[in-house]
Amino acid sequence: METLRKKEGFIIDMDGVIYHGNRLLPGVKEFVQWLMDNKKHFLFLTNSGQYTPRELQKKLERMGLDIDEKRFYTSALATAYFLDSQAPGCSAYVIGEHGVLNALYNKGITYNDVDPDYVVVGEASSYNLEQMTKAIRLVNAGAKLIGTNSDLTGPTETGIAPACRALISPIELATGKNAYFVGKPNPLMMRTGLRLLDVHSENAAMIGDRMDTDIIAGIETGLDTALVLSGVTAREDVANYPYRPRLILNGVGDIPG
Repeated sequence: METLRKKEGFIIDMDGVIYHGNRLLPGVKEFVQWLMDNKKHFLFLTNSGQYTPRELQKKLERMGLDIDEKRFYTSALATAYFLDSQAPGCSAYVIGEHGVLNALYNKGITYNDVDPDYVVVGEASSYNLEQMTKAIRLVNAGAKLIGTNSDLTGPTETGIAPACRALISPIELATGKNAYFVGKPNPLMMRTGLRLLDVHSENAAMIGDRMDTDIIAGIETGLDTALVLSGVTAREDVANYPYRPRLILNGVGDIPG
């Protein structure tokens, strides 16, 4: 644990690590205070593309945490950056919340439900058969299929909910096309996170609740890794993976000591 505490920078997942829905998890306030008191570099790096950084900042503010908007980076922002770098001025049919719609708009990517360059799928509370059918037809017509992240499920206040990969799977199955996922563990998002953190990977740690995104992303990017059991992963689940985190913690409240 002492090795973790000595790290200069921390990349921290949000869902299942900081909160479940609108409920702050135990020990989070103490952990954030510890980060600030020790002048740590930290960045909240979330695979959820539902909200903008400003909205995430306000969400935590309502829970009693005062954190600068610049400390948030989402898979929606990463997706917009990726599409803009691949095809500036492109268009997309989007299934998702305003977080991804705003991110794409800010990069000059226009909404197009007729002949888009891309079909982009993120988390969507109102996901329906009509949207799915339209997406399938557009992908069959040549649009490239993009997922904001590869999470199958996500934690909520009342239990597990389907996430991006589960929502995009029917489109993949119906079209025979595999989606390209931009969020964790894609190194594109992790490298951007490290750049925003302004800390070398050897002096940084990844803290998350998912083995298949957070922990593998940290390992492959050369970060120290800590799995917290406050989200979707149980201790016995770790044995199902060919890799393991360096530390397994009950929650982020364990870190300050």
